[in-house]
Amino acid sequence: MTPPRRWPMPQQRNIRGWPMVRWLALPVALMLSGCLFEAEPEVVKLSGDTMGTTYHITAIGADLDAEALGAAVEVTLAAVNAKMSNWDPKSEVSTFSARTDTAPMPVSPEFVTVIGAANQVHAQSGGKFDITLGPLIELWGFGPRKPEDPIPSDAEIASALQGVGQARLLTLDTAGGTLAKARPETGINLSAIAKGYGVDAVAETLRGFEIDDYMVEIGGDLVTRGKNDKGEAWRIGIERPDRGAQTVQLVVPISDYGMATSGDYRNYFEHQGQRYSHILDPVTGRPVTHRTTSVTVIADSAMMADAWATAMLVLGLDQGLKVAEAHKLAVFFIERDAQDGAEAYMTAQSSAFADLLNAAD
Repeated sequence: MTPPRRWPMPQQRNIRGWPMVRWLALPVALMLSGCLFEAEPEVVKLSGDTMGTTYHITAIGADLDAEALGAAVEVTLAAVNAKMSNWDPKSEVSTFSARTDTAPMPVSPEFVTVIGAANQVHAQSGGKFDITLGPLIELWGFGPRKPEDPIPSDAEIASALQGVGQARLLTLDTAGGTLAKARPETGINLSAIAKGYGVDAVAETLRGFEIDDYMVEIGGDLVTRGKNDKGEAWRIGIERPDRGAQTVQLVVPISDYGMATSGDYRNYFEHQGQRYSHILDPVTGRPVTHRTTSVTVIADSAMMADAWATAMLVLGLDQGLKVAEAHKLAVFFIERDAQDGAEAYMTAQSSAFADLLNAAD
């Protein structure tokens, strides 16, 4: 395994809905000067609201019909929400979660794809990514809290853990297109993977218009393809985990990849002098306690980047690097520097992440 590369950083002085953990990855396409095209390409920019957050799309090509493109994107996003939204009581995921029947339920091919990807990340992360986390989220609650509100007891955590564990509680029949639950009360929360799936679905819609150069971003999860309007690789900023401002930690030139960042520094609470992250460990049933504060993952799809960013933030730097190297994952970690204070950081990257940066040079 390649030892992690670390660089000391200078000391720095939800809405209800989908984005439970994802706030990050400044998805700003940092356009460079100099144009490689003989003629200026047409650029269409679309934006709007979806999944409890916002989306931004930049599409580049010739003779683009912005109105038709925007309409198609809205149709695609509506279809994703109809299947994956936990806030739509009629969605496919809500229907599955609400039913008490443990017999297999027929599900759409899109749902099979997302659950299958979730199962893969769940297995490869040692259970640190889990879409049945609902009982723990409800137990810990990250809504308005009072200082005197009690921390869940060991017994309460143990009880909640009985309802967590997708490998034990969910059975996916890929060939038959069905999903079954082992307990009537088992529910699914797809907020840590479906947003990335939505990004990929919109990208597929753009390709249907024969658009080869684009960036699609939803709530910080994104995918790029081809070149920007200057004929160069898309450049994406990874946010520095400063609570008081949005600044860029690292600019990553990527094309033809998905990217997502997870962080713990904007959603937490303190109780009796101890900080409790909103990132819950599905294995222990408790908030993570390591110093890793931000993780960025680059993958072949935004869906896999989305899921792995959550898993890696739960794992933390030490365990996460081992898993990243084992599965050749491109991961960039930002960790609080214990010696220099809460607002100073150390960074590390997996071998695959370093290889992507070197290839872009």
